[in-house]
Amino acid sequence: MTVSVSGLVGHPLELGHADLAALPGQVDDVSTLSPGREGSAVRIASVLEAASAQAGAEFLTLEADGGFAASIPLAAVADQALLLYALDGEPLPHEKGGPVRFLIPDPAACGTAEIDTCANVKWLNSISLSTERGRDVRPATLRAHEALHEAERKEGGA
Repeated sequence: MTVSVSGLVGHPLELGHADLAALPGQVDDVSTLSPGREGSAVRIASVLEAASAQAGAEFLTLEADGGFAASIPLAAVADQALLLYALDGEPLPHEKGGPVRFLIPDPAACGTAEIDTCANVKWLNSISLSTERGRDVRPATLRAHEALHEAERKEGGA
C-alpha cells in the first residue's frame, strides 16, 4: 500500500512504508505528541519537502479507502500534522487506521474551525495539494459525525 502525493508539487510521489521510514522528520513515539496514540510517524512537512510543494498550495485534500475525503488548509497543519505509518516496526494495522493515517496531534491548536477530529484521516491513500478546497465529505452535523464513527466501530475501525 502506498500514499500518493500530487497536485501542486514539483515531484509527485508514491510512498510506501520503507519510503516513509526513510524521510527526515521522524517521530518514533507519537504518544509524546498525542497521548493515547501509539506508533511511529513522519512529519507532513518532510513529506511536502520531498515532493517539493509549490508556494501557491493552500489546501491538502486527503483521500482514504472507502471514499472518505477531507480538504483542509495547509497552513493550519503544516507544522504539526503527521503521517502515522508504523506500530512496533511493522506497517500500521488496519484496525489502527493503517497502513497510513493522517494525524493532527492537537486539532484545537490549528486555530481554525476547518480542522476537527475528522481531519485525522484513517486508511489514507492520497494527498493532493491545491489552491482551492478539494473534495470534502466530512460530516456537517453532530448526528452525522456520530453515525460515521458508529459505522467505523461496526467495521472494526479504530
